[in-house]
Amino acid sequence: MQDTAAPSSPGENRPHPFVAGVIAAGAAVLSYSVWYLLTQPTPPSLLVLLGLTAVAGWAALRVPSMPISFSISDTFSIAAALLIGPAAGAVTAALDGLILSFGMKTSSRTAARVMFNVTAAAVGNWVAAEAFFILSSSTVLIDGPLRVPRLFVLLAIFGILNFGLGTGLVAAAVAFEGGKSILGIWRAHFVGLWVTYLGGIFATMLMLVLSDTRGQPMSMPEVLLLITPLPVILYVTFGHALGRAEDQIEHLGGMNRVYVATIEALAQTIDAKDQVTHDHIRRVQDNSVRLARELGVDDDLEIQALKAASLLHDVGKIAVPEHILNKPGRLSPSELEIMRRHAPVGADILSVIGFPYPVVPIVRHHHENWDGSGYPDGLTGDAIPIGARILSVVDCFDALTSDRPYRPRFESHDALKVLADRRGTMYDPRVVDAFFALHAAGKNEMPPPLSAPVADPHAVPEAPAAVLDDDASRAGEMDAFYELASAPTTDASAGDVGALLWLRLQRRLDASAFVLFVYEESADCLAPVFSEGAPTVATGTRIRLGDRLSGWVAATRQVIMNSDARLDIDDAWRDQSRLQSAMAVPVCVEGRLEGVLAFYSDRAAAFSPSHLRMAEAAAYVAGRGLCRREQIGVAVSAPVSRPGTTASRH
Repeated sequence: MQDTAAPSSPGENRPHPFVAGVIAAGAAVLSYSVWYLLTQPTPPSLLVLLGLTAVAGWAALRVPSMPISFSISDTFSIAAALLIGPAAGAVTAALDGLILSFGMKTSSRTAARVMFNVTAAAVGNWVAAEAFFILSSSTVLIDGPLRVPRLFVLLAIFGILNFGLGTGLVAAAVAFEGGKSILGIWRAHFVGLWVTYLGGIFATMLMLVLSDTRGQPMSMPEVLLLITPLPVILYVTFGHALGRAEDQIEHLGGMNRVYVATIEALAQTIDAKDQVTHDHIRRVQDNSVRLARELGVDDDLEIQALKAASLLHDVGKIAVPEHILNKPGRLSPSELEIMRRHAPVGADILSVIGFPYPVVPIVRHHHENWDGSGYPDGLTGDAIPIGARILSVVDCFDALTSDRPYRPRFESHDALKVLADRRGTMYDPRVVDAFFALHAAGKNEMPPPLSAPVADPHAVPEAPAAVLDDDASRAGEMDAFYELASAPTTDASAGDVGALLWLRLQRRLDASAFVLFVYEESADCLAPVFSEGAPTVATGTRIRLGDRLSGWVAATRQVIMNSDARLDIDDAWRDQSRLQSAMAVPVCVEGRLEGVLAFYSDRAAAFSPSHLRMAEAAAYVAGRGLCRREQIGVAVSAPVSRPGTTASRH
């Protein structure tokens, strides 16, 4: 028997009308049954059956990790109803319901629940027994060659009514309280309980067949001898089965913990490559589940899929080169195409695992857009899995409010404005509205107006305005190359090299600031040895390879042009700086890194391909001086760790 009863919401003083009706009907049945038993001779076997019911109820077997218990007490209430009468059956069933109610968790044991368990069981047993006796006759066993099949049919009717009413009343109460389907509740929680009713019916059938007459009371030894063995055998057998099931559940629980740990390890491996902190994916996972609950997603498989997909949605980035993942500047069309492969690649990787819930569709489609402009399949609207729609909104907000290699983090209100601007185009309006509601409740602030667009930090930055490669610009380049070639850098110190380059290129590049970094091999970092113009980095600043713009250029040996200048500026000056664009080139000699040249401008997209060619020429010239490291008077100190972390390109 399952420990289930009609729910009552916390704080409610009155039960649901249906529950109240069942309690009233059951109270009437019990009142009549008690009166009948007190006014009629009571056979001693009733006391035996009541005692066996109490013992069986307290000894119910609990199914591990599930709100279900198995009891053989139904056998004794069925025997009481068929051997003694409907009144005895109702009282015995009520006692069974009362005992099982006190086996519930304390938090679930309300007065309404206890009364419903007692009365519903009594009603089901009494109605079934009355139907049995109405359809039968006093000669059911001793007359006719078909007495046993006839008895079997009558017992089947009794069992159907008893089982149907007993479980159906509870299922209806749960469904009415929760607004769910009665049939759905019954199928999910009660179908499997038929075995205890079947056992009780066959045990009673055995006694009825062996009895000379149904109306003759049986002695206590006869009752014990005939009714006890079968349910006890069922009880012991089921107990052994539960023991094995518990061992299997413990084993599966351990395997599941290993499984989840493996998923997290895989996610952290990808995040380490993509420079994402573990806190980021945990935040995305927690907020995705909260948003799903807000949207009414209550399917457990869908929630589990969302949890796993939150950790693994970027697993396909394992196929994307690091210099593209963490590039602090604009992605080229070919780089963008490589980056976009991570969604289908991740889905292909995860498809071989065989998840028991739909993780793969979420991973594949978490970059689809509501209006069909996303990738990889261009799905639109509700064709996009709900988990993917939820994940894309949550991941976007967390990415916007985190430092990224290609831009500083957004303030919370600016990130909300980005979501608002994308509502109905990139993101499901219902998901965005639910996210705003959650954020407003958690942060105590109202969501921004929906007509407040801001720059989109996730989109591929636009290329700088075209610069005519005319005769004048080519002539300017030639003059710059000549001046750089004639610069006396061979015997100059690193600071002098920087000063000479700034003198030659400031006017031609229209730069507002310049920094010459040298590579300190012992500390594996960049150190500024010359800085001029608007403040950018302090003398003691050390930039690890891969960090900021200059560190990325040093690590990848690739150039950056017209990236956000703030990404290379010390925190102390970042918020006040007027610098907007940056261009950086590596200084290498025979494949060996010597330093980085970084130019900054107070205009957006200030640098052109012509400027980049001049900077690369300057890097070649600088290399002639920087390779003579014995002439560079730079004090080597431990690298200074930059506060904060960076996160992946969303």
